Amino acid sequence: MAGRGKTLGSGAAKKATSRSSKAGLQFPVGRIARFLKAGKYAERVGAGAPVYLAAVLEYLAAEAQLSKLLGDVTIANGGVMPNIHNLLLPKKAGGSSKPSADED
Repeated sequence: MAGRGKTLGSGAAKKATSRSSKAGLQFPVGRIARFLKAGKYAERVGAGAPVYLAAVLEYLAAEAQLSKLLGDVTIANGGVMPNIHNLLLPKKAGGSSKPSADED
């Protein structure tokens, strides 16, 4: 019979994924959506608006020239941008192959 939906015990429950991870972003899409709705910028806020705004904010925060220009600025509730320490990055393959003369 049609329209019954899923039967009970048909499998494990799916783990919830955030809208930020669905969009591949670091900035919090849900928090931006909440602020857009609470700020009364418009009567209604579409589903794509906070995703687009989060992507634009993340792009602007990651831009090198803007990062240098706005280095001291903190984006409130902006989440955490990934920062990998240089020691943890893979070594570059094009290093100098000269032996050092200090070993004499």
